[in-house]
Amino acid sequence: MAKIVGVVTTNRQKVGGGSPIFFANDREELQKIAHLLEKIMDCAAHLIDEDLFIIVKRQ
Repeated sequence: MAKIVGVVTTNRQKVGGGSPIFFANDREELQKIAHLLEKIMDCAAHLIDEDLFIIVKRQ
């Protein structure tokens, strides 16, 4: 089973809900934040579209 533990985006209008949301200023910062969270949280970062990553924990 997988659980979304975070969302990283450059577009504030695309996200909402119960997971922590991290906002990036541009696409370069978006990738940097997503990959850092992936390592720190021992999770997987998945690119949904050019402005949105989800951070997923597999159990």
